[in-house]
Amino acid sequence: MMEFEMQFVNIHDAKTNLSKYLDQIKKDKEVIVICKNGDPIAQLTEYKPNIRKLGTLEGKIEISEDFNEPLSDEFWGE
Repeated sequence: MMEFEMQFVNIHDAKTNLSKYLDQIKKDKEVIVICKNGDPIAQLTEYKPNIRKLGTLEGKIEISEDFNEPLSDEFWGE
């Protein structure tokens, strides 16, 4: 697991230096935490797209042919 350096900045500083902080994130994999009145509000991190690979569960899941039929009274305890 990779450790990240966190840098805390106030909103004014983040607005003024946004481009600089984005460059830092890209170059150093740094995390920038934006604070309002000293309270952490948000964080800027490197964007990592969530890429899903289709078909990874093929053959591992079995679905009954009656999966969409109403449940029996026995199931409900009646």
